[in-house]
Amino acid sequence: MATGSRTPARTAASTPVHASEHPAQRTSERLTERRTADEAPVTDALSIGRKVRHFRTRCDLTLGQLGEAVGRAASQISSIENGKREPSLTILSALAEALGTSTEELLDPHPLDARQALELEAERAQNSPLYSSLDLPQVRVKSLPQDALEAIVGLQRQLRQVVRNRAATPEEARRANKRLRETMRARNNHFAELEAQAAEVLEAIGYEDGPLSQRQAARIAERLGFSLHYVSDLPKSTRSVSDTRNRRLYLSNEDASGHDPRSHLLTALAAHLLGHTPPSDYGEFLSQRVEANYLAAALLLPEKAAVPFLAEAKKDRRISIEELRDFFGVSYETAAHRFTNLATEHFGLPVHFMKVHISGTVHKAYSNDGLPFPTDPLGAIEGQYACKRFTSRTVYRVSDRFSPYFQYTDTPSGTFWCTARVLPGAGDFSVSVGVPFAHVKWFDGRETAKRSESRCPDPTCCRRAPEQLEDKWAETSWPAARTHASLLAAVPPGVFPGVDTTEVYQFLERHSG
Repeated sequence: MATGSRTPARTAASTPVHASEHPAQRTSERLTERRTADEAPVTDALSIGRKVRHFRTRCDLTLGQLGEAVGRAASQISSIENGKREPSLTILSALAEALGTSTEELLDPHPLDARQALELEAERAQNSPLYSSLDLPQVRVKSLPQDALEAIVGLQRQLRQVVRNRAATPEEARRANKRLRETMRARNNHFAELEAQAAEVLEAIGYEDGPLSQRQAARIAERLGFSLHYVSDLPKSTRSVSDTRNRRLYLSNEDASGHDPRSHLLTALAAHLLGHTPPSDYGEFLSQRVEANYLAAALLLPEKAAVPFLAEAKKDRRISIEELRDFFGVSYETAAHRFTNLATEHFGLPVHFMKVHISGTVHKAYSNDGLPFPTDPLGAIEGQYACKRFTSRTVYRVSDRFSPYFQYTDTPSGTFWCTARVLPGAGDFSVSVGVPFAHVKWFDGRETAKRSESRCPDPTCCRRAPEQLEDKWAETSWPAARTHASLLAAVPPGVFPGVDTTEVYQFLERHSG
């Protein structure tokens, strides 16, 4: 679970411009400020060589004169300055003495000026595997005019970004999601460091017990220095927008009028509490999203209040996701998610969770109880079809959407009990939570007589039509598929996939006054 430590890049609009500055200087400084994490200062042969060249030039010494002073040939000094040879500590000490500086100064990774920073970045890029794979010629960086150097560095950065965007294919996204799910399973979906951070925040705002109030949620924003602004023109591709310059947090008026206006507020604040910075790849984007959602849920259903509540319910053998939802005033999905965080860690209950679209495709899934989820060749679950006999699918056939639905399902991996509900609204998703048969004794709804049998992944279970129907209709039917646009689409590009940054910037510009 990476939290990252990169510094967000400043745009040209956020960099003050003074009349006395030369335009080339401003361009160079902006390029330097927009460095990403992989171009952060590092000490290597190249950075040492550039320091040696700088101080040699300042001392008005030739390569031969400096070589003579330290007992080395001019060609050796040239190799050091070009980063082709890493000097020993003995030679480095001699060079420092001859140049009137210190060994620490020569080893300091920070460039001496903006020009040197760009030169180092350009040369490192030319030495990278990406550049080599393109079979492009090497450029003598030190002889380039300033504008040409800036152009080359800018192009190198754009090239790296294009390659990264292309790498974020659906296949890579599924791999990243699989890795994240494996991490969650290994930790029983319980992250003690996030629980501790939530407890610290709640103590700071004076929380004691029960549901977190809207006023207490707003107090968290106040402690972070953010003012809250509910607007009607929030960009459609966002749930919230943070203006970190003016310390404003924008949320939609639709959230304010909904049943739980705290959720998007706390998720937005969680990113700032965790110190998140723009993710470097899709895997980190997913990790950050899981962290933010986890922390928000830990604030809505605090561990110190939720665990005693569930312990009492377990004692009475009536654990219920509905009662957990109602006691803390959260959505059913949030209560179900939060139950998976606490069930194994505090009560030794293995669990599974599924969010399934009405079409049957798995939207989210988690398990540490052995329920046989469908997977693709990469091991990904999301996007696969859940068995039609699973509770998450049979619940769609129930007319009573108000009462909880319970079901036992016999599978090749054993019998599982589940409770499920179709989410309110459009009814496009169901959420189910369940446990193996051995642990059902602690749950409300265990008396249900509803039972199904799943033989998946055997295709005769629910994926292949009965032989009689297939023989009759296979050659005489031609359905028109309702294809989802996402079926062929790649993962949306950008630092925050799917977010229209132009809309975000225009929105902030409208509200900045």
